[in-house]
Amino acid sequence: MTVRRRRRPTMDDVAEAAGVSRGTVSRALNGGRNVSGPALSAINKAIRKTGYVVNPHARSLATQRAMSVAFVLSEPQDRLFEDPNFHILLHGCTQALADNDITVLLTLAGSPEERKRVSRFVTAGHVDGVLLVSTRSGDPMVDELLAQDVPVVACGRPLGHERDISYVAADDRDGARQMVLYLRSQGYRRIGMITGPPDTSGGLDRLAGYRDVLGGTPDSLVVHGDYTQAGGDAAMTFLLAGESDVDAVFVASDLMAAGALAALRRAGRRVPEDVAVAGFDDSRIAAACHPPLTTIRQPWGRISTEMARLLLRLVEGDENAAVILPTELVIRESA
Repeated sequence: MTVRRRRRPTMDDVAEAAGVSRGTVSRALNGGRNVSGPALSAINKAIRKTGYVVNPHARSLATQRAMSVAFVLSEPQDRLFEDPNFHILLHGCTQALADNDITVLLTLAGSPEERKRVSRFVTAGHVDGVLLVSTRSGDPMVDELLAQDVPVVACGRPLGHERDISYVAADDRDGARQMVLYLRSQGYRRIGMITGPPDTSGGLDRLAGYRDVLGGTPDSLVVHGDYTQAGGDAAMTFLLAGESDVDAVFVASDLMAAGALAALRRAGRRVPEDVAVAGFDDSRIAAACHPPLTTIRQPWGRISTEMARLLLRLVEGDENAAVILPTELVIRESA
């Protein structure tokens, strides 16, 4: 007795059952872009009827790709949970790549041991490329990835490697200029700054924008921070001790600005009546602060989309590229 094995349903079967083209089915399976509601409904019904199942392993064999990328956060683990920008970026990249049926794998590389594990994972061919979030100059993860000749797109300008890897960044310098010009237009004259770390592109470029407007500002009005809330608190306390007549402060991240607000409250300074406070990022922290923060909005959605687009192009064999995106002034009650 011969038992005939039932043929596995194909995409063509789904298309026939749904009464649409194979291309329409393909688009529906890769995120539904340019597929009408009725067509999508018919396709979903046809999938249930035919029993069609996407076979990612077969797709990987056919394309010689892993159909996944690594989202590498080259920062200590606590930064992932403290800084909301990382979550926004990860979510945006995941959504952008889902349209191409590509999985995003979160990996942490904040310590030498973690970097070794990530390097082994990437070298083994488990991913087609890397989305790298690394704020520091001289990050060894950059050199390791370059040595493996893996497609890499960085978030932010990779100091010292601008010609080596693709990157997407907000125009930090212009954003800082916008903010300081706004503070001056509101009548503030003793404007201090809490910068990001000097070994980061954001730390350097936002300070440069501040100095573009206030070139003759005394060094005592500038205090270096570390992009953490505790660091912003400590920097604001230090600034007040040396410059008690400061009437405004531009802080290089919303998270640090939240810390600066706490320091001002302890010192009995009202915001904005005594000291105006302005941040950078327009993360969810900005609107939740008391008072809500005037800040510079980074276009996180576009940053995520462009990072995904550049990585896909690199995987296809394109050359490195850089994208610089404009920022936007958001005015709230703190300044």
